[in-house]
Amino acid sequence: MLLLAASFLTGIVIFQQLNVLPSLLWALLLPFALFSLLFSKKYQFVGLCICGFLWALIRADITLSENLDAALESKEVVVEGVVASMPRQGERSLRFDFDVSRLSFDDKEYASPGRIRLSWYGQTSQLIPGESRTFTVKLKRPHGNLNPGGFDYEAWLFQQRIRAVGYVRAEHIQQELESPTHRPRYALARFRQTVTAHLQTVLTGLEHTGIIMALAVGERQSLNNHDWAVLRATGTNHLLAISGLHIGLVAGLGLLFFSWLWSMSAWLCLRLPARQAGLISGFLLALLYSALAGFAIPTQRALIMLTVFVVGSLLKRSISPAYLLATALIAVLLWDPFAVMSVGFWLSFAAVALLIYGMSGRLAVRSWWWRWGWAQCLLAVGLLPFLLFMFFQVSLIAPLANIIAVPWMSFLVVPLVLFSTLVSFLFNDLGVVLFTITDWFIAVLWHTLEFMAALPMAQWTQHAPPVWALLCGVVGTVWLIAPKGIPLRWIGVIWLLPLLIVVPDRPLKGQFEMTLLDVGQGLSAAIITRNHALVYDVGVSLGDNFDMGRQVVVPFLQYRGLSTLDVVVVSHGDNDHIGGLNSVIEAIDVQRLLTSVPQKIDNFKAEHCAQQSWTWDGVYFEILHPESASTHWQGNNASCVLRISAGDDSVLLTGDIEQAAELSLVARLRDDLSTDILVAAHHGSKTSSTIAFVDTVQAKIVLFPVGYRNRWNFPATKIVDRFTATGAQVYDTAQEGAISLLLGDTINDGFNPKSFRDTSRYYWH
Repeated sequence: MLLLAASFLTGIVIFQQLNVLPSLLWALLLPFALFSLLFSKKYQFVGLCICGFLWALIRADITLSENLDAALESKEVVVEGVVASMPRQGERSLRFDFDVSRLSFDDKEYASPGRIRLSWYGQTSQLIPGESRTFTVKLKRPHGNLNPGGFDYEAWLFQQRIRAVGYVRAEHIQQELESPTHRPRYALARFRQTVTAHLQTVLTGLEHTGIIMALAVGERQSLNNHDWAVLRATGTNHLLAISGLHIGLVAGLGLLFFSWLWSMSAWLCLRLPARQAGLISGFLLALLYSALAGFAIPTQRALIMLTVFVVGSLLKRSISPAYLLATALIAVLLWDPFAVMSVGFWLSFAAVALLIYGMSGRLAVRSWWWRWGWAQCLLAVGLLPFLLFMFFQVSLIAPLANIIAVPWMSFLVVPLVLFSTLVSFLFNDLGVVLFTITDWFIAVLWHTLEFMAALPMAQWTQHAPPVWALLCGVVGTVWLIAPKGIPLRWIGVIWLLPLLIVVPDRPLKGQFEMTLLDVGQGLSAAIITRNHALVYDVGVSLGDNFDMGRQVVVPFLQYRGLSTLDVVVVSHGDNDHIGGLNSVIEAIDVQRLLTSVPQKIDNFKAEHCAQQSWTWDGVYFEILHPESASTHWQGNNASCVLRISAGDDSVLLTGDIEQAAELSLVARLRDDLSTDILVAAHHGSKTSSTIAFVDTVQAKIVLFPVGYRNRWNFPATKIVDRFTATGAQVYDTAQEGAISLLLGDTINDGFNPKSFRDTSRYYWH
């Protein structure tokens, strides 16, 4: 059964690697696949693989057919529909999903994009899931920042079936609002909203509200960056994702309690044995808890396995753990073939598979404490390849942290959270007292985890291993943790070595690599030489818990295996250039910080960038502007202008300089200002890239760091035309994603910009 499930999964995974959606005519192969599945044992695995491929194709075709009409992007359109999710209040807006039933523009109806995601700025009153509403909105097709090592927002939106994003311009007030629809999906969202709102009131003033909310209803938006850093460093993230541990605990407690309660009545026991009554009651409690958690993928997997186990127990049939896992895998993929795009899918199923595989042959011959410790070591070793491939880091203290944290959470915190939640609805004051006690128990564990997270070498961070190294690592872990009787298990260690020792290529001496990162409407570029690295600007900050330093710059550096930055240059003080600085400083060892606004940086000893120059590995770096720290330049015109040269090749990074600074550079440097690669000033604004500057620089390639359909319409058409008139090739990050170039004396094939959106394109992009 497990091999059949793996075959179905393989077909879906193969489909997910395609960069273009195949024709739906391929679905004509489905009858042949079903025939081989039903009538040929020899080819049933191939048949299931084809079925998985075609099932994903059919679902993908349906989802992509709901894309917003490209002609409607950034237009004010009217949408009618239903609030589809529990709204979340952010720092600046209310965010919610909306199921569109009708879309119109200029009194003409267009095809509905299905589900869209909306932000409502300045709105504080809550919407109710299932409510019918009409809004005037501005929409865009799904589009995200694409960078090596970064989060693929477009993939996430695709998995969620969201085919447009935008914001509310106005609401059309209806005289009589319809009652919220009672469809199960909307009713569940309303139920979760009610519980969440109640808990937010009851938990006011408690220190660990975010953890309680995560355990009670699966809402983790109250957790801050520090909380996540502690959880990552200790390998305890899974404790706040409602999954098998939590579902099994609730079902087990329900089984014990209701079996005992049922056994108190002989009349009831004569009609239904106490154990069966307990099984059914425990399952219903687990189902309710899963609903509170919103049926996330780890929850789905656990609930399906529990369902099969309960049914088998009621029918008095023995079901192997492997059969349970295989059934859950097939059921999840039938319900949602795009679950494979989720990290949680792989970690959840891999963890259970590891425990089933690694604990076989050991359970009956060891004490419980040995089995518990061995289980933690199994997970630490077995998940190592996945964690390094997905996150470029792994916790070294995870086994010890989990040995302490899992029992504490399972037998104290989670039961208290759920019991306190129930009591708080019946007796509010008593609920507050119980939650206060719960908060104290969480605090005891949390202080322990914080101490462990602060230990030297609490986690290992490295480059992203290539896919072939990941596969070697999986083989190594399977061999290493194999049950007794498998010979030469120590050879598994050798198979793990490629994960650690295969490092990314670095430029040769006299060469450098520049990557203009896709940070939306902002700027950040990474320059790597043979032995050194520099980052120029760090993107925008959009709130306390979201900035491009954390979302883009740090993941890129970790992906490349860079734990140290020799220099960070912050061109000037605008948010879209300096916003991500704190996140970079917290995550990366920064040696020097150069900027035109040292007074704006209070958590690092910054130097003024003026008149700085140095050489790394045969590559020359020079600040061309401002000419001194005492000059009159202010604002955009104070931007640090950095030139990087290797032999005859050069790059010019200009920040946000405008006409005055450009003309000053032209007057001072004249022909010395010419360059091969230019990162255009001020994102291609009309206030920059003057005719004199463009003619003097004579760039061969011009790069525009801009956001997709940004409100300023950067780069300005006039500026793009000005550069193309000189023969320059132009690229922008909104269309290309991150853009990389390798420059230097020994590069003989000319300039060859690599677009990450092209090289890493999938069919949903």
